[in-house]
Amino acid sequence: MLNNPDPLDQLFHALADANRRAIIDRLAREEVSVSALRGPLGISMPATLQHIGVLEAAGLVTTRKKGRVRTCTLDRTALSRAEKWINERREFWSDRLDALGHHLEGSMNDFNERGDKT
Repeated sequence: MLNNPDPLDQLFHALADANRRAIIDRLAREEVSVSALRGPLGISMPATLQHIGVLEAAGLVTTRKKGRVRTCTLDRTALSRAEKWINERREFWSDRLDALGHHLEGSMNDFNERGDKT
């Protein structure tokens, strides 16, 4: 990975892994300690911490430590960036497909108006 990856690349990289998506799903409901996240994932503590590190680097998760307990919180603004990017692409392609549909409709109307005169 590059030293200064694009934030959007980091975001989608973080979302590409099923364990990280499971962490996000859990954090969408509540703040959770790292050890509580680890249990349902069925992975080691070092692997859990590595996943959380990727999520933190992408801006999806923040952590805070109180005593020996590290608590994770979802930062929903990062998900909004992904949603915005996807919606921009959806709008672009929807506009393009609408234009193609209008073009094809016009071509069919021209064809129908000429009839079968060939």
